[in-house]
Amino acid sequence: MPVFLSLLGLSVSVLPAWSADPAVPARTFENSLGMKLVLVPAGEFLMGSDETPEALAKAYPQYDPARFQQLGDEAPVHKVRITRPFYLGCHEVTVGQFQKYLQASGSVPESIADGTGGYGYNPAYDPKKTVRGDAFEGRDPKYSWRNPGFKQGDDHPVLNVTWNDAVHLCEWLSRTEGKKYRLPTEAEWEYACRAGTRTRYHNGDAPAALLQVANLFDADSKQNWPQWAQYALTGKDGYAFTAPVGSFAPNAFGLYDMHGNAWEWCADWHSETYYATSPVNDPQGPAAGEVRVRRGGSWHTWPFYARASYRNWNAPTTRYTLVGMRLLCEAP
Repeated sequence: MPVFLSLLGLSVSVLPAWSADPAVPARTFENSLGMKLVLVPAGEFLMGSDETPEALAKAYPQYDPARFQQLGDEAPVHKVRITRPFYLGCHEVTVGQFQKYLQASGSVPESIADGTGGYGYNPAYDPKKTVRGDAFEGRDPKYSWRNPGFKQGDDHPVLNVTWNDAVHLCEWLSRTEGKKYRLPTEAEWEYACRAGTRTRYHNGDAPAALLQVANLFDADSKQNWPQWAQYALTGKDGYAFTAPVGSFAPNAFGLYDMHGNAWEWCADWHSETYYATSPVNDPQGPAAGEVRVRRGGSWHTWPFYARASYRNWNAPTTRYTLVGMRLLCEAP
């Protein structure tokens, strides 16, 4: 029988850790690539943010207040009901897991297949020649998931993967294991990130507390980007670039790095006006669009943009040094 728990005011049903009944999904499982997935229970939550520009300007005084006038796609706050439990990766997909997939499947990532490469960090790159001015250069064939311009271990989140790469991985796993893998919808992602909370981050409202749960732009990172020092977290998490997945505390659902480390692709097309017409039950996002949603922030993200409600997007063919993925597997 399910056990009912209250997570910070959200009542959800949580299944036992391992059930003798084959019809009852296990609490966790590990797949053929070594990804650990945890069961996220069905439930309801309030999606989005209704914070005023004035409140945000007070909470983030180092930012230009004009930034807070451009957040209309986070509103209106609306009730969402996730009607079925699902499994979500405890961690972002790692370099080692992605390599195993490529070796087993024979797939070729888009950055290599189209010959244009990805993006990479290059401290010698002249930022005056770029719009962003951030020492990231590309597209260039020398950069890909193998090389984002800085050292990564097998346990670091894979980067420079497109939305299409993520979908192909899900399709291959589905065929190989006989389960249904996919990217999470934007609603499923925010529900999983919040884990019963209504705060800016799953561990509260204060940016300083993010050092406990997230690898973001901090005192380690700002050494490489002194021009943005004012936006850095006032503390060190020990990583100037990516961190091994699971290096920080998880949220109440047992999910790691929901803030920071790598932006995570979601299934949805992005629309600034979708929230106004979004259905209550299991919203899937717009039927069509030009850019796909990504969520959660990265190792290079300022704290404001790592909020649970913040929405970002890119073209499905985008490959970048900050963007990775986390997979969902549908529960039986």
